[in-house]
Amino acid sequence: MKDITLGQYFPMDSVVHRMDARFKIVITLLYLVMLFLGQRIYCILAGLLFTVIATLCSKIPFQMILRSLKPIIPILLFTGILNLLLLGGGDVLWQWKFLKITTEGLQTSVFMVIRICLLIAGTALLTYTTSPITLTDAIEYLLSPLKRLKMPVHELAMMMTIALRFIPTLIEETDKIMAAQKARGADMESGNLLQRAQALVPILIPLFVSAFRRAEELALAMECRCYHGGEGRTRLRILQSGARDYIALGFTLLLFAAVILLNTFL
Repeated sequence: MKDITLGQYFPMDSVVHRMDARFKIVITLLYLVMLFLGQRIYCILAGLLFTVIATLCSKIPFQMILRSLKPIIPILLFTGILNLLLLGGGDVLWQWKFLKITTEGLQTSVFMVIRICLLIAGTALLTYTTSPITLTDAIEYLLSPLKRLKMPVHELAMMMTIALRFIPTLIEETDKIMAAQKARGADMESGNLLQRAQALVPILIPLFVSAFRRAEELALAMECRCYHGGEGRTRLRILQSGARDYIALGFTLLLFAAVILLNTFL
């Protein structure tokens, strides 16, 4: 549970930290689309190159990126095995009854695992290098055209940011509840899958109660501070773009175009 770093912000003095949050969100979206459009090894290598360069520029230790991948290891194993055994095509490398491993299944499995790893690493960098308040302002700015459709853009941006902000808090709360239940003699590691699921009930109930209590306290605190949505609100920090933002966006667009061309003509 402690290895889940989604939603955490690490303040540092780096080029990526100083970038405009709006550009970082757009670059992250282009990066995600680029990962799943490419079907060749060159496209995967381009995504890996982008991730390494962004991590080096952000001064975030690679150990933190690897730590963010640790909680999804079961998902990676399940996805890899599922694609490996159920996809056909190409030469048969191994077969047992209806299960078989083919060259196409092996390639698809490896590519899918690498894509998921790069996806988590890229999106983790966004939250690592952007504070929740700045992220809220950037999301609200990018969604501002929806205001003409009477969409509550500010409220949506605030909800998404609060959800990201409280992920580490809920993880810490879960860890405390599990430690308290184990101290009372609860056994959560033995038995079959159904017994382990039943053992989670004493954890989920107090966790939900704590989450609703925190939500009520947050709503009360916002009301006491006369919060009435985005109407008439001012910002402490105004989002400003610079040369580094346009350079980063231009580099991402070039890489995106290169991936499309490689995927089309090779």
